Amino acid sequence: MQIQVVKSKIHRVTVTGADLNYIGSITIDEALLEASNIIEGEKVQIVNINNGERLETYAIKGPRNSGEITLNGPAARKVHRGDIVIIISYGLMDFEAAKTFKPTIVFPNEKDNSLT
Repeated sequence: MQIQVVKSKIHRVTVTGADLNYIGSITIDEALLEASNIIEGEKVQIVNINNGERLETYAIKGPRNSGEITLNGPAARKVHRGDIVIIISYGLMDFEAAKTFKPTIVFPNEKDNSLT
């Protein structure tokens, strides 16, 4: 049996933009993607701490060390610049392997979304 488990998490980052006129997705600073083990195109869940919204989209790479976290397309209606969000990706694993699996979790600085 396989189960879905948390694979990666970027815990509490600040939204830097919301672009309603973009095709879709969430733009994430490339350094945050690498540190969290999330790849471009991967499905992610966005949890908005400020208003309780939860949505799913896919990740796209933003400029490295820019701190960019921009919700694009329809998702832009669910956030405001300055909101704090959690970005989560999940993976399917064998039940027994999942018991010992450790997800990659990063805790960026909320002021500038940096890893330091």
